[in-house]
Amino acid sequence: MARSLQPPDSLAGPEHPGDDVHDLAPEICRQRLVVEGLCTESIGAESISAFLTQLSKTIDMVALNEPVTHSSPLYGWAGWIHWETSGAHFYAWDVPRLFFSIDVYACKPFNEAEVVELAREWFNATNVVSRGF
Repeated sequence: MARSLQPPDSLAGPEHPGDDVHDLAPEICRQRLVVEGLCTESIGAESISAFLTQLSKTIDMVALNEPVTHSSPLYGWAGWIHWETSGAHFYAWDVPRLFFSIDVYACKPFNEAEVVELAREWFNATNVVSRGF
């Protein structure tokens, strides 16, 4: 019989204080962060690759490969980097607005504020929001 676990503080954000999250592997470190922003210029493959490389350095992750990017004519650019301790995905739209979304998943703690500030500065974002869990 499965038992209900109280979510750690890091999994229950202020917007969802009553989330009933079952931590199936409490002995494994997992940290996630979503960062989204509005920018004033299109974001392409070169910028995404360079950002993901710099992100790895900024939060001290060991990259296992060079960043991979792909463009969809319907949805815009995407990028991904594989780390020894998980990885990060990046998405960029031109339509319906200049917008980016970053998903960081790591099995090693990292400084969320550093990721948010790097994204804000790198893409000259006019507005940035984030949520860690």
